[in-house]
Amino acid sequence: MDDHTHDYSVAPPPTGAPTGWDPQRPESNGWEHGTLRRGVIHGVRLYNAGAFHEAHDCFEDEWYNYGSGTTESAFLHGMVQVAAGAYKHFDFENDDGMRSLFETALQYLHGVPEDYYGVAVGDIRTTLDAALDDPTVLHGWHIELDGERPAATADDFEYAESLE
Repeated sequence: MDDHTHDYSVAPPPTGAPTGWDPQRPESNGWEHGTLRRGVIHGVRLYNAGAFHEAHDCFEDEWYNYGSGTTESAFLHGMVQVAAGAYKHFDFENDDGMRSLFETALQYLHGVPEDYYGVAVGDIRTTLDAALDDPTVLHGWHIELDGERPAATADDFEYAESLE
């Protein structure tokens, strides 16, 4: 692991032991990649607030830290596609574009552990698959993180803005 993905400011998960975290790992408060966890926290919260462009930026910025062929890269690339697909659906009413992005997201998320960095990846896959037939399943759906569906705060918007 490269030191550039360590981040001691990222707290351990509030419950459980999701894939990517090990209480015996001193680096990044137990996270294999603390910066990935930080980007995920902000990205999920922003997605849940309907700030799809900002969520996309959080996932995309972190995605650049990982080479192709890694689980980290596949997960983050999938999440970029999830946010972009929702953006197409909600902001542009372009369900064909949404479907294309979700199909790609499903390919990237295939094989990613169900609880990757605290994200309920299985629920995302199920929802994306359903949205291919009925995009309205996205209405009211929020991404689960650490067993909750967290909302964005001002800090999340500030984080996304700092990425520009």
